[in-house]
Amino acid sequence: MDERLAVELIARARAEAARLAGALARQRDGIVAASEFTSNDDEHDPEGVTIAFERAQVQALLRQAQDDLADLDRAAGRVRAGVYETCERCGESIAEDRLVALPATRICITCANKAPR
Repeated sequence: MDERLAVELIARARAEAARLAGALARQRDGIVAASEFTSNDDEHDPEGVTIAFERAQVQALLRQAQDDLADLDRAAGRVRAGVYETCERCGESIAEDRLVALPATRICITCANKAPR
C-alpha cells in the first residue's frame, strides 16, 4: 500500500473516531449534569437505574472510542516505521483490503482467524 494512502485512511478513521468520542463525551456530560437534579436514591427512584445504566453504557462507548484513537495513533507510528503492512504475529503481509476496512489492524486475516473467540 502506498504510504500516502495509508496516512489518509488512518487520518479519516481517526477524524471519525475523534468526532464520535467528542459526541459521547458531551452525551456523558449531559447525563451527569441532568442527574445532579434528580434523587440519588436509585433504589426508590424508578428512573435511577435507567440513568445509571445509561451513564455506564455511554462511558463504555467513550472508552472504546478513546481506545480506537490510540490504536489509530499506533497505526500511524507503524506507517512511519515502515511496518504498517506487516502482521505483528506472523510477520507476513496484511492484505490491502483488510487495511482499507480496518486501518488500525495489526494482524493479518490468517492470524485473526486463529485468535481465540
